[in-house]
Amino acid sequence: MKNYTNRILRISSSFGILFLLIPVCCIWSQSKLQITVSIPPQKYFVEKIGGNLINVTVMVPSGSEPHSYEPKPQQLADLAQSSVYFAIGVHFERAWLERFKAANPNLNIVYTDKGIEKIPMQTEKRTQDSESHDDHTNIESMDPHIWLSPPLVIKQAELIYNALAKIDLINKEIYRKNYGNFVREVSELDTELKKVLMTKDTKVKFMVYHPAWGYFAKAYGLEQIPVEIEGKEPKPADLARMIDKAKESGIKTIFVHPQYSTKSAKTLADALKGEILFVDPLAYDWDKNLRNIAQQFKKAIK
Repeated sequence: MKNYTNRILRISSSFGILFLLIPVCCIWSQSKLQITVSIPPQKYFVEKIGGNLINVTVMVPSGSEPHSYEPKPQQLADLAQSSVYFAIGVHFERAWLERFKAANPNLNIVYTDKGIEKIPMQTEKRTQDSESHDDHTNIESMDPHIWLSPPLVIKQAELIYNALAKIDLINKEIYRKNYGNFVREVSELDTELKKVLMTKDTKVKFMVYHPAWGYFAKAYGLEQIPVEIEGKEPKPADLARMIDKAKESGIKTIFVHPQYSTKSAKTLADALKGEILFVDPLAYDWDKNLRNIAQQFKKAIK
């Protein structure tokens, strides 16, 4: 009788351990990869490929300017939970990526701009002594806005897929399927934007305060004219020259970003008897945003 009782106790104990383990296993299997990205469009890309297997946080929130953004203490604390940081080449990363790595030595930093040939950030030279100067590019500052070109987003998507598949082999096929679907969506968007924007004529010009649209313009046969002068507000002489240039090109719409001042753009628009329109290069709903912007560009440059 004693042996029988001991046997029952051992069996009960074993089942008890098993039941205790089941919730732990379930929690582990259902846990999501913690991912951090720099800007909202990246969140869109990563979520398209990672689906419900990941949780993505954004370092530079909507409405903030990534050139000079400084992460909040809570963001740095949250970063300790991330397995992967997808970098894209925006300016604040230059000062902070090393600090992120120091705070979380296990953090895997993936550079999604790897292999992409950058173009210089377009700017215009300041007017001096009332003399006019042609546009020039600042070779020291490369344009980071590669997420605004669908063909370049396809390249970024491959790097995102490879990183997720490597760190989470069990779900590799899910990532592969999502990646394939996303590439098809981006390719369709690219074709659509070409139909909307590309013409057989010479490059159509548009004027924008901050020159974030260099890759977009290159992909769709456009030419952007920046209002910023060497990254700063234009002076009166510069504005006068821009007004002349806009009139020569038939430009009446000045595009501005919500992250920047509209003062100079409003002055230009008033002088041209035109308007300012907001376009956001950092919007999360990336595909819808580019479609809307393409229609605004088309309407403005007719």
